[in-house]
Amino acid sequence: MAEKNSSTKTIKDLLAGTAGGILQVLVGQPFDIVKVRMQTAPQGTYSGMLQCAGGILKKEGPLAFYKGTVSPLVGIGACVSIQFGALEYTKRMFTQMNVKAGRGGADGKELSAGQLVFAGSLAGIANGVVSGPVEHIRIRLQIQATNNKIYSGPGDAVRKIVSQHGIAGLYKGQVATLTREAVGYGAYFWAYEKLMQREVRKGTKREEVSPLWACIYPIDMIKSRMQTDGFSAADGQKYKSTLDCIRTVWRTEGINAFTRGLGPTLIRSPFANGATFLGFELASRALEHL
Repeated sequence: MAEKNSSTKTIKDLLAGTAGGILQVLVGQPFDIVKVRMQTAPQGTYSGMLQCAGGILKKEGPLAFYKGTVSPLVGIGACVSIQFGALEYTKRMFTQMNVKAGRGGADGKELSAGQLVFAGSLAGIANGVVSGPVEHIRIRLQIQATNNKIYSGPGDAVRKIVSQHGIAGLYKGQVATLTREAVGYGAYFWAYEKLMQREVRKGTKREEVSPLWACIYPIDMIKSRMQTDGFSAADGQKYKSTLDCIRTVWRTEGINAFTRGLGPTLIRSPFANGATFLGFELASRALEHL
């Protein structure tokens, strides 16, 4: 019976995560394309996010802000459902351990900082297995010029990359992706759960977002560079590895390059992350009655 209840809860967590992921994409995609353009454009292309956004609007039209949306809209549901599913499952395991050890309050749910960071990191790594290819395809589509398209859509991008470079081609930049996910989600869900614990006592709302994203942003920038780089010297490959990318960017563009595009990311965070948690919480409450 306990195993059945646990499986049911995991399925509900996955479904609720899907709802949160869809809202995240719809709210955050316009900010994300500005971020990616700024991260991957040659130094000096944009003076700031407003110029970048204005250029996209003027040259490509308002629909360009949702360029590459299909792949994350399809994939983000899986990504967020996986991360919430892994997070909630790990939290339940820690809660059971706490109850046996007499820790974490009467019900064992007051998880320690280490437990929360571990659960968040595990959720991030699990999520990264899917989010790596999804973000890779999305970014390739986002940087395409409207009048010079290499890929006609996400399906075409997947087919061409796999046919030319194999399945491994879809996982280009995966080292940076997994590093970002493990570090980022460890901090992300630690902050989220601490806010939830404080809510009961101080009225903190769930949509409050930690500014810890700024700490892992340079990793995200490197990931974007790797995922938009060529696959070989013949098609313009600039970086031999993740470390080579870091060294090259540092040497040729300086430290400021690692935070290029941070503005739209920080603006996006409270809206996209608030939408994610809102979707997850509302769906979770609705599924409790099923």
